[in-house]
Amino acid sequence: MYSFKNDYSEGMHPRILNALAASNLEQTEGYGEDHYSKNAADLLKEKIGRKDIDIHLLTGGTQTNLTAISAFLRPHQAVIAAHSGHIFTHETGAIEATGHKVIAVEVKDGKLSPEHVQSVLDSHTDEHMVKPKMVYISNSTEVGSIYKKSELAALSQFCRENNLLLYLDGARIGSALSSKENDMTLADLGSLTDAFYIGGTKNGALMGEALVICLDSLKEDFRFHIKQKGALLAKGRMLGIQFTELFRDNLYFELAEHANKMAQLLQAEISKAGYKFLTHSPSNQIFPIFPNDLIQKLQEKYAFHSWEKIDDFHTAIRLVTSWATEEEEVRKFIEEIILSHRY
Repeated sequence: MYSFKNDYSEGMHPRILNALAASNLEQTEGYGEDHYSKNAADLLKEKIGRKDIDIHLLTGGTQTNLTAISAFLRPHQAVIAAHSGHIFTHETGAIEATGHKVIAVEVKDGKLSPEHVQSVLDSHTDEHMVKPKMVYISNSTEVGSIYKKSELAALSQFCRENNLLLYLDGARIGSALSSKENDMTLADLGSLTDAFYIGGTKNGALMGEALVICLDSLKEDFRFHIKQKGALLAKGRMLGIQFTELFRDNLYFELAEHANKMAQLLQAEISKAGYKFLTHSPSNQIFPIFPNDLIQKLQEKYAFHSWEKIDDFHTAIRLVTSWATEEEEVRKFIEEIILSHRY
């Protein structure tokens, strides 16, 4: 059974494993004060092109989102997200559990626009409702789409004109920035958002996300928030070593490029076989629409998620490729589809 369910089924890139093993008996400071974590922060600042940003290493995406959003918002303030956004659909109410409402907006392609945000502002007008204060987006989105620079710039300008915070979930930012359709860099994220994070868990690390705080007013006492949420890892070097390995050269983006390449191979061959897709996805998640009987046959050998029912006979599934996806397995999957389509 080969899995296309997610991009974190495998452990970690061997180089990270070797680095962790090599430092195993070394004594370091705790809670992210070690030299590895500080070096990782310096590397990320260099990649982003800003020395005035704060970098905090946390273990997972949900943990990062709830810690950041709850710290950035006052008790009566809410966050706007696409109805498919991770904080609305797949985090077990983690944001609401911190006391902040998530206002979901129906979108077609997983992406928010200024018009979407304006519709929320128009319907939240006084103190009898929560006050929208933050816009949450992800890149790539839950449905595999990515933001172009012009789209993010328009959203950034709108947020600044309306005194809103713009926060970007970067669990799959490696895939997004490595996409053939991408026209942005980490430096662009550093100038266009108020905070974002760089996902390691889904791009070669055993675990870890690097939260980047760009807006000065959000930086104060943030380590207190991390500690209060149980997110300040005693053995912080575990995260620092991983991000040092990922960013001391181009490894982070090389791994993302491989994941995208495998997804593009799947997408091209599935298209040739005559099947359509639920969304346009230039990232490492694709959503082909298959007959239900084909899905049942594929599930005998492969693991993946059924994503959305199309009609009584067809369903969109989600296929996710990773930094470690084997091309041989991709081609075997494609051959199963071609043979089924032929007969």
